[in-house]
Amino acid sequence: MKSFKSYSKEEVKSGATAEELTKKIASAYHGKSNKDIFKSILEEAEKGKRAGTLSNEEIESFYQTFSPMLDGMQRRKLRAVVDRLKDI
Repeated sequence: MKSFKSYSKEEVKSGATAEELTKKIASAYHGKSNKDIFKSILEEAEKGKRAGTLSNEEIESFYQTFSPMLDGMQRRKLRAVVDRLKDI
């Protein structure tokens, strides 16, 4: 999986919309369960936070970009992950 920052950089370089970015991420996780996806996101984000390469603002931006595309339960799970990451 690519890091959050790499997706953000790709988006800026290509002018990709949130929908296009979502498709890129979805293709990277094709065939994986929601549990596996959230686990991978959390692991990658934790690495970034601990290395000092991922800020709380970037985490929140990720949430703001993707939360509108999720249902209520998925949004709550992602919010819990975001809040946990911000506390690292």
